[in-house]
Amino acid sequence: MKAMCVVGARPNFMKAAPVIDALRRYQDVQVMLVHTGQHYDHQMSTLFFQELGMPKPDVDLQVGSGSHGEQTGQIMVRLEPLMKSERPDVVIVFGDVNSTIAAALCAAKLGIQVAHVEAGLRSFDRTMPEELNRILTDNLSDFLFITELGARKNLKREGIAEEKAFFVGNVMVDTLLKHRERASALRVSQKLGVQAGTYGLLTLHRPSNVDDEHTLSEILDAIDDLSKRLTIIFPCHPRTRQRLSTGAHAHLLTKESEGGRVRLMMLDPLGYLEFLSLMADARLVLTDSGGIQEETTVLGVPCLTHRRNTERPVTVEQGTNVLVGNSREAIVAAADKALTAAALHAGVPDLWDGKASERIAAILHDRLAALSR
Repeated sequence: MKAMCVVGARPNFMKAAPVIDALRRYQDVQVMLVHTGQHYDHQMSTLFFQELGMPKPDVDLQVGSGSHGEQTGQIMVRLEPLMKSERPDVVIVFGDVNSTIAAALCAAKLGIQVAHVEAGLRSFDRTMPEELNRILTDNLSDFLFITELGARKNLKREGIAEEKAFFVGNVMVDTLLKHRERASALRVSQKLGVQAGTYGLLTLHRPSNVDDEHTLSEILDAIDDLSKRLTIIFPCHPRTRQRLSTGAHAHLLTKESEGGRVRLMMLDPLGYLEFLSLMADARLVLTDSGGIQEETTVLGVPCLTHRRNTERPVTVEQGTNVLVGNSREAIVAAADKALTAAALHAGVPDLWDGKASERIAAILHDRLAALSR
């Protein structure tokens, strides 16, 4: 059996690493790793491969950046001849980025089985490009590996055959649990001069938050308010840094001190282990990332999400994640509540136990072996 795993962006890498690992334990399975090059610089790509112990990609398509249509089209143009020549038994795609839908569409048109890891998640917001990628990929896939039971209901609502869906757990959690001790040993907060449990951790990258000046100002004004109470560590996405450099909040590009304490500490993007170390030791996480909502749920760290919806509702149901939107008033109020609340006693969702990738590999191996007989 030949499996082609297609990745393109950092969230893909954390999901693909344990699946590749699990598949390679089967002697009769050949795994081919294709990197589309959607994220291509050292911090956004190469370092993650190294830290996660992923093999060097067999093929790097080197697509690079571009508009959604341009990037998706370029990936398909470069992937199609590769799939024709390699003829894998299954193409495995991850998450909801442009590389995901491009690879799924290529494979489906060539009659190759498609497996979607992290299927069935819905925000019900079609203004999000990722939502369209999720819907289309699921409708093209033969194996739908879901992280939470609500995803099964979403797929059924869209008329997708129930027998295609498999509840396996969350591969992001597999990666987190595997590397948690290594990340903790780095003691990144101490190296930054900040005591564990006394700081907030911020990420901000979605176009809906970053590209609109009013929205960005509301969020950053809230962060400015919070930084008077605790240090905010901000690993800044290149897209966001570019917006800050030309907007009214350019002053945030420098550290601000108050009474000998750094209020806002802006950093370059971090590797997976460094970021995990900071996230695990944070008093509070503020983000617009989907994956971080899941990771904070497992870590038991309060998470405020700068969105009005989430495709990961189980993180809200478990009590760690709060959707706060993007108004200054709402963010500050939610942060006040989180900072004054007693310790969280949140549960971990079913099957988020570090074994999701093993379940995926077993299902693919057994089902595809049966088809080949």
